[in-house]
Amino acid sequence: MHKAGIIMSLFLAQFSIAGDVKLGKEKSVICASCHGADGNSVNPVWPKIAGQHKQYTARQLALFKNGERKGTVMAGMVAGLTEDDMKNLAAFFANQKSNTGSADESLVEVGKAVYQGGNAKMKIPACMACHGVAGKGNPLSGYPVLAGQHAAYTEQRLKDYRAGEKTADDDDINGKVMADVVKYLSDDEIKAVSNYIQGLYSE
Repeated sequence: MHKAGIIMSLFLAQFSIAGDVKLGKEKSVICASCHGADGNSVNPVWPKIAGQHKQYTARQLALFKNGERKGTVMAGMVAGLTEDDMKNLAAFFANQKSNTGSADESLVEVGKAVYQGGNAKMKIPACMACHGVAGKGNPLSGYPVLAGQHAAYTEQRLKDYRAGEKTADDDDINGKVMADVVKYLSDDEIKAVSNYIQGLYSE
């Protein structure tokens, strides 16, 4: 196995142990002002984290804490978290139900085409190849749940990837995959697929 793959496997294995949902709920008060008490943020520029795979959430918290993923606000929020705190928070939010949004019908056709079919001419793979038809993702591979995520948040994240913003450590295979996937997407395609994702149901 490639070195990066080994590192990713070890990291995911580290967080495969279930956190304590009750302790996570107690600690989640520091997250509520932005992400909502149950992980369903009201502000569309802040991500919904309800129902997200615990492995993914724990990893992102760790990346914010060690500075590999940049975020001025998040850096301050995670500074005092222990490894157990991150596991417990991840377990709590994974146990919550995401409130799925609705899609703008005028953008669905293009968004669906990108999500389900990609663009063979530009060598852009379908989003569902990793995140699934219903946007459920894959926790073992580190692919997050996308279904119902705010379109504004997804649109900005995709543009960040396209711009080459460093979002994780150098051995993060998934981050490199995303950068390659979106580099040929137009603004209109990014907007459309983000809108389509907002209307997906994970269940």
